[in-house]
Amino acid sequence: MKKNRNFLGKYVDMCTDFGMKLYFGPDGGKPNLINFLNGLFDGEKVIKDLEYRPAEHNGTQDKDRKVVFDLYCTSADNSHFIIEMQQLSQEFFKDRTVYYTSRLINKLVPRGHKGNTYELPEVYFVGILNFVLDRSIPNQYYYDVALCDQQNKKVFYDKLGYKLLVLPCFNKEHSEIKSYMDMWLYLFRHMEELDEMPKFLDNRVFGLIFDIGKVANLTESDMKLYESSLKNKRDAESVRLTAIKEGRREGLEKGIEKGRLEERAKAEAEKLKYALNLKKRGISVEDIAEDLGLTVEQVQKLK
Repeated sequence: MKKNRNFLGKYVDMCTDFGMKLYFGPDGGKPNLINFLNGLFDGEKVIKDLEYRPAEHNGTQDKDRKVVFDLYCTSADNSHFIIEMQQLSQEFFKDRTVYYTSRLINKLVPRGHKGNTYELPEVYFVGILNFVLDRSIPNQYYYDVALCDQQNKKVFYDKLGYKLLVLPCFNKEHSEIKSYMDMWLYLFRHMEELDEMPKFLDNRVFGLIFDIGKVANLTESDMKLYESSLKNKRDAESVRLTAIKEGRREGLEKGIEKGRLEERAKAEAEKLKYALNLKKRGISVEDIAEDLGLTVEQVQKLK
């Protein structure tokens, strides 16, 4: 598919606040959100219906709202889902996801029951990340995290999970895309570049996405909201790329400086070795120090 030259593209970018609400929000996006979660859980859970609930952001700074946006909903079996799109890496990101789920679990503890029952519903954090989560494993685009026993590697508690999709690490070709999760990942990365629905996508699952996502169908007020949302996303992308560039430059400079220090240390070691040889040959300490630019104390310590 060739990229539409229009500044906004033919379809609304899924990785924007406006796009998340358009495609997955309560105003017509419920079928898409159900399909997305079912594709993500791939038979582990089957979600038939969802109820939207107010998303809360206690402890999140106002400036982060431009790069973090989310949805909170429950399924028919009373499972709870926090679905979050995040544009930029954030210090203590993992801590924050645990904090969000822990706070939700605390609210879900039954109150006023006799017998101190602590039975809880399932809670899941779904993160769609527009940054590399761990640069030591740059090709990992999917994290499926649960509480596990380290001895037998089995899940210890199966009612809390974290599923993270790392968009920059997803680089599959069309021929490699087989699962529904891969199809969703492809759309998150490329939706605004497309001119039509790719043939490898299942129309039953993704048809509604392309029906409601046309930029040309937006009202004037929605167009302004989308342009603002898209600007926030592109600003965040610029910040991310700048950080990567500066990080590479800093790494290069550190590498060069490390090389210089190693060369100096090697030269100093060679000089001291040569000085020791001269000392063993009976050359005076003062002459060795003067000829090699060492102190008398340095030469005296050589053995």
